[in-house]
Amino acid sequence: MPKPLFRNLFAGIAMLCSSAAPGHAQAPSEQERKADIGFFEIDKDITLRRMVVYNPRPKGTVLFLHGFPETLYAWKNISLALADDYEVHAFDWPGYGLSSRPTVDRFSYAPKDYARVLNDYIAKAGIDTSKLTIYATDIGALPALLLGLEKPDIAKTLIVGDFAPFNRPHYMYESLQSLKAGPSMEQARANLNKNRDDILENAFRRGLSNETQFEVSPEFKDDMSRGWSQGSMTTADAFSHYYAHFTRDQDHFESQLARLKTPVKVVWGEKDLYIKKEMGIEFAERVNAELTLLTGIGHYPHLQTPKQAIDEVRASFR
Repeated sequence: MPKPLFRNLFAGIAMLCSSAAPGHAQAPSEQERKADIGFFEIDKDITLRRMVVYNPRPKGTVLFLHGFPETLYAWKNISLALADDYEVHAFDWPGYGLSSRPTVDRFSYAPKDYARVLNDYIAKAGIDTSKLTIYATDIGALPALLLGLEKPDIAKTLIVGDFAPFNRPHYMYESLQSLKAGPSMEQARANLNKNRDDILENAFRRGLSNETQFEVSPEFKDDMSRGWSQGSMTTADAFSHYYAHFTRDQDHFESQLARLKTPVKVVWGEKDLYIKKEMGIEFAERVNAELTLLTGIGHYPHLQTPKQAIDEVRASFR
């Protein structure tokens, strides 16, 4: 056999062996990673739609909790970007996306009820809480903190932001204040349902300057639209039920604040129109947590500047 051909043959064999060897297998690129989306039963009343991006050798686990009017698709691209190092989970809260919508006599949609759902999900999914970061925003944050009161080891770190931990209506957008007040609640809920299209189109960008406006992906927008009305309950209905019990659960949380031992990091959009930054400043001071105020960022930092969310998650494991 001629020497050049002989060398080429062995070079080819060596290349094949190298690429096939398990120790030399290349990690899948972000485009090649797959978000596994399916359904996960919590109990006889509640089945959650969830997303998991698996990693065969994760450094830890991340669980993302969305707000109003979002679904788990708010976290899809961020999850794929983190999956080179972590296993990543997200789910639709009851009343959102394609998760169950039990009647209010069986499930109240209160923050305390969401905390129970969160606890059951973590347990049933078999997540190692010693290597877990929970990133929760808007309606997802108070349930995570309420769970932290009862189970300090529920996560290695809680990253929370742009929510209302305390009963401070003057820090809240007017329409949110209306949801908390008795006589106005039904009208506020009706207005949310009537303004569905405007909410899904503009809620994420409201209050931002022209220079900081941004778009969400068509896939995410379509999913929110499809998930808004399921059965006899809309996303706005679930949001209203949450607020019907909000003051009670805020007051409980504030009264028990000294019991919160889970490490907390606070991330807040400095231009948040819905929950003023002063809420985040007070909360961070009260729990002695590090606070990052994001200049020029609104109520949805993970959508407006997803790299910041990715960086915060990675920092929580260092």
